[in-house]
Amino acid sequence: MKILPDGSKEEMDAATHAGRHDVHGAGDGHPVNIPMIGGRHAPPARQDTMALDFIPNITIGREYDQRYADAPVHHDSLAHMANFYGRNMPVHHHDRFFQVHYVKSGMVRVYLDERPFHQHGPLFFLTPPTVPHAFITEEGCDGHVLTVRQELVWALLEESPELGDASSVAPVCVATGHVSEQARGDVQRVERLLDELGAEFTTQRPGRDVALVTLTRLILVSLFRLSASSLRANHVRHDALSLFRRFNLEIETHFREHWTLAHYAKTLNVTEARLNSVCRRIAGSPSKRLVHDRLMQEARRLLVFTRMSVNEIGYQLGFQDPAYFCRFFARHVGSTPSRYRHQHTAT
Repeated sequence: MKILPDGSKEEMDAATHAGRHDVHGAGDGHPVNIPMIGGRHAPPARQDTMALDFIPNITIGREYDQRYADAPVHHDSLAHMANFYGRNMPVHHHDRFFQVHYVKSGMVRVYLDERPFHQHGPLFFLTPPTVPHAFITEEGCDGHVLTVRQELVWALLEESPELGDASSVAPVCVATGHVSEQARGDVQRVERLLDELGAEFTTQRPGRDVALVTLTRLILVSLFRLSASSLRANHVRHDALSLFRRFNLEIETHFREHWTLAHYAKTLNVTEARLNSVCRRIAGSPSKRLVHDRLMQEARRLLVFTRMSVNEIGYQLGFQDPAYFCRFFARHVGSTPSRYRHQHTAT
């Protein structure tokens, strides 16, 4: 929403502000026919340390792969999704969806709510619905991204409560290369099943939907078993993490306005040097890079999912000169906007 000069609030028009995420609901089509949990209501909503009203809700089936808006399970490679969203994913959440990232190799910086993890793959991190999280992966990192409707996970935990409490599933990060000898069988099983799930997802063979749900349930069983091996969060000063999170929220609000770093720093009541130091320490990137990454993430989304011209997208993102927008995009993405649109709408 937009704050007017008199202090009142005006809802954004989705057509003219196509880049804003809906934070109040998934908006992802009709309900999927998945059994309820023992006929009772879903677990109570989790109260997060950060107000979700200010954190973008990313719905994979609406803004990334609209063919599967109503599907209970979505799978893609980490590399493919990183090519669309970028390697730096600012703080966000997934309303009504659990998500699993399985990273085969490379350094990953993960922030699950207010807990930071800096770890080399192989690893996985699991994020329940509404949990704010952010992550940065090295160039070349690959693996799996599995997105699952919450009803499927709740039904599994209702049937097998020894795996966990459906009302309080916590986010976890597990370095699968450092688990106990007893747990290695589950690691190997997860890796094999994720490969099978990926192969099944790309086909349209008879029984596909049943196979996807069955494979996903088996994967989740092993992931919940492995959750007992969750890493301890790295130590980061709370004031630094709080500043980093507030900076990301300001980026989300103002990235189209092309604020200078001095403007961001003044709003956050810190110096530019302090802001840059915190971003490098927590995200491994300078503060300016985080702003540019968010701009390019939105540019990629608009190129793939709207019919706006390249010039219109540039204006939408605050670029007054279309030629400069094209140069800026090519410098950060490695392709012209037109070529990027052609490649990704074709696939």
